Formats: sequence, C-alpha cells, structure tokens
Amino acid sequence: MTGAAAEALAALPDLVRAHILLSCAALAIAIAAGLPLAFWAAGHPRARVPLLAAVGLVQTIPSLALLALFYPLLLMIDRATSLALPALGFLPSLIALSLYALLPIVRNGVAAREGLDPAVLEAADGVGMTRRQRLLLVELPLGAPVLLAGIRTAAVWTIGAATLATTVGQPSLGNLIFSGLQTENWVRVLVGCAAAAVLAIVADALLALIESGLSRLSAMRTFTGLGLLAAALIASQVHWGHRQDRPLAVIGAKNFSEQYILAAAIADRLAAAGYRTEIREDLGSAIAYRALAAGDIDVYVDYGGTLWANVLARSDNPPAPVLRAELARELRRRDGVAVLGALGFENAYALAMRRSRADQLGVRSIEDLSAVSPRLRLASDIEFLSRPEWRSVAAAYRLHFAETRSYSPTFMYRAAADGSADVISAFSSDGRIAALNLVTLADPRRALPSYEALLLVSPRRAHDAGFLAALRPLAGAVSIDRMRQANLMVDRDADKKSPAEAARWLLPPGR
Repeated sequence: MTGAAAEALAALPDLVRAHILLSCAALAIAIAAGLPLAFWAAGHPRARVPLLAAVGLVQTIPSLALLALFYPLLLMIDRATSLALPALGFLPSLIALSLYALLPIVRNGVAAREGLDPAVLEAADGVGMTRRQRLLLVELPLGAPVLLAGIRTAAVWTIGAATLATTVGQPSLGNLIFSGLQTENWVRVLVGCAAAAVLAIVADALLALIESGLSRLSAMRTFTGLGLLAAALIASQVHWGHRQDRPLAVIGAKNFSEQYILAAAIADRLAAAGYRTEIREDLGSAIAYRALAAGDIDVYVDYGGTLWANVLARSDNPPAPVLRAELARELRRRDGVAVLGALGFENAYALAMRRSRADQLGVRSIEDLSAVSPRLRLASDIEFLSRPEWRSVAAAYRLHFAETRSYSPTFMYRAAADGSADVISAFSSDGRIAALNLVTLADPRRALPSYEALLLVSPRRAHDAGFLAALRPLAGAVSIDRMRQANLMVDRDADKKSPAEAARWLLPPGR
C-alpha cells in the first residue's frame, strides 16, 4: 500500500464518523420539519404553492454558498445575543444541509397526501376517527412509500452535499477530496469520493428496503430495514480509540499546499507539547480570521498583506516591520488576537508569466505588462480578483486583460503551464514558479503590500503559557528557500510527498 493510500485510509474512520453524524442530523431535522409542513400544506391549497416555491428557492442557491452564508450570520447573532454559538463547523453545516434536504421531503409529502383516495378519507371520518387518528392510522401508512421515496432522495443529496462542510470547518469526507484536489493527490480524492458514494448507496439501499416493506405491507422487510439502519448508525458512531484526556488544540488552514504543510507542522509541535490536535482546513481567508477571533480555532498562519487589506481595510503600503507592528497592535486591540511572530518567509502575491512568453513580449515588470495586457489572459486563484490587492494593482498600472478566470491554485498553475493563461497571480513561496520556469514581474510602484507569514493565536489561547511556549520556536524558523522546497515536495508530480511528510522535513522533530 502506498504512503498516500495509507494516510488517506488512516484518516477515513474519523471523517466517516463525522460525515454520517452531520448527514443524519440534518436529514432528521429536515424530516421533522418537512413532513408536518407537507401535510399542512396539502390541506391548505393557498399555502401549498408559496411553501413549495420557498423550499424550491433554497435549492437554487449553490450548496457551497448556502454553507458559507450561515457562518457570518451565526457570528452576527452571537455578537448580538451573547449566546456563544459555535459559528464554525457543525452548526452552520447542520442548518444549511437541513434546509437543502427539505425540497424532496416536502414535495413528496404533499404528493403523498394528495394521492390518497378521497373515499378512504371519508370512510375514516365516517367511523369517527379524530384528525390525529386519521393521520397516524390512515394517511401516514398509505402515503409511506411516496414519503420514503422523498426521504431517499434527500438522504443521497445530503450525503453528497455534506462533503462541502469542509469549507466552513466541519470535518467530513470533503477533507480528503478538497486537500487531494489542491495537492493533486488523486488517491485522497478517490478515497474521499468512493467513501461518500458508498455511504450514499448504503443509505439508499437501506431506505429502499424499508420503503419496499411498507409498500408490500411486509413487517419483516420493514423491521429488517429499520434494524439494519439503526445498527449501521450506532456502529458508525462507536469510537474504538482510547479516551483522550489531553487538551484539544484546533488548527486552521486555508486551501493550498503551504497552509496544509504549516498546519501539519504546528500540529506536530503542539502534539509534542501534550496537546490533542485537530486541523480545520480549506477555510477561506475571511472565515479563517473570523474563526480565530471567535475562538473556533486556536491558531493558524496568515499573511501580513492579507490581514492589512482584508481585516484592517488599509490600502497604504508601509515597510514590512511597520506593517507587522501595526497589525500586532490593532488585532490585539480589536479582537484580542495575538501575533506570535513571523515565521521567517514571505508569501506575496506576484504576477507571473512563462519565461518564454515574457521574453517574447519584452515584459519584465507589471509596468511593462500594462501595455500588452488587453490582449492577454489572466488566471487567478479563487480569491484574488475580489481582493483589494487586485484593485490596487489594476488601478496603479491600469491593467485590463482580454479575459480573466479564477481557478483553484493547483489548476491556475496548470493553466500557466499549458498556455491556457498568459499571466497568473502566483505566490512567491511556491516551488512551482521555478519548476514551471515562470518569471515573477517586478512591482516598481509597490502596489502590493508585504506578505510575511505570521503566526496568529486566538484570544482564548493568547495567555496559555504552555501553548505559546510550544509555538514560539516556529518564529523565524522557516526560510523562503526551505518553504519553496517543502511546497514543491507536495505539488510536484514525481515522488510526491504528503503535507505531513513535507512538514516533518520542513521542521524536523526537536528543531
């Protein structure tokens, strides 16, 4: 078995457990809310169309966007009410997935109620059944096959959509899929996709057995399906590991190789100091910082220019030491966040081109690029074109490209390599710049700020002496050359390493 496969399979039990728990909880809430709504709407024709339109509208919102929307919403509610709501992870994922599962349950519930023979309902009323008795003894049993068909559809949808919960910090099988896509570790992608598919198939098969039992009036089939479903759920949530009494440290990471490596290095350091660690990866820049300030994660690495522009909304461009000192003051004052130190390298945004293309056009700086940009194609990472740094560069140099497209970082570099893009928004610490023979363009007008890698600690850990002591040795410990090499270990095609392996090379134990 390869190292990549062994690592993916080792992570699988915990991720499957979390994935099933989230999916089942969301489906249960959707059933509990959807069935009463459906039967009520079936008896109130005027309410039926608006209700179906409302639950249908939820389906028009991309599930990833729906998940992301609930994070800031829960933060605002928490700040307004002081309820200490967990805005990262399980709760926003649960709410979004529950809403997403409503449509097939409500639609099939309405269809099940409307499909009942009116003569049967009249007979139930004729023998003196109360409204409750008619619902429990007539309507639900007769409509059960149609109801179960809707629940089966909702279950498959929910299990698939739950992979996206990774983006708001909830562990799921999406952890394998997203990190595998970013690092081109296709074994992780396949393991994550296969596990999600197996879960969906098993859930659908068990619900189909229950549906078949109800439609055939077979108690054996029905109770066998219910028993197998209950046994599978209970077994999936049993944790066979030893009880953990060590304090938990939650580490955040964004969605590219360097962040995975640094998160793994931080986890190694904290584990050696006696902490139990959990990594929440594939977070967006805004979510990662808000999660840290809210205490949903304890530590992560961010970059000076990102914090300067996105968090403090500053557009000036001071020297790196001034920027770092000002960030440390303002983040502590505003949010209680501690800047523990700079790791020792900078990962700046830089516009880059294939060397042959730059030589052909005579482009050495962004100043040169401005003259030829109207006939070139720009590929950026997913965030760059919406960030203030891009607005600053575009305004300073009057850049207007013929075409702009956003990619995940891995595919952005692929676009540069195969000629699909002429210019990319590269990262200065990325080893693929040298590996792909790219040239970064000078920024003579200093439109882009410093991007020192900074170690940030949450307010609740800012005074934890043991936690801080474990992390302080990381300050100044990573050079730009060493970080580039570690990134390349993960990103290259041949002899690919996992982020954990690259982290151990970057910061060997005891260093």
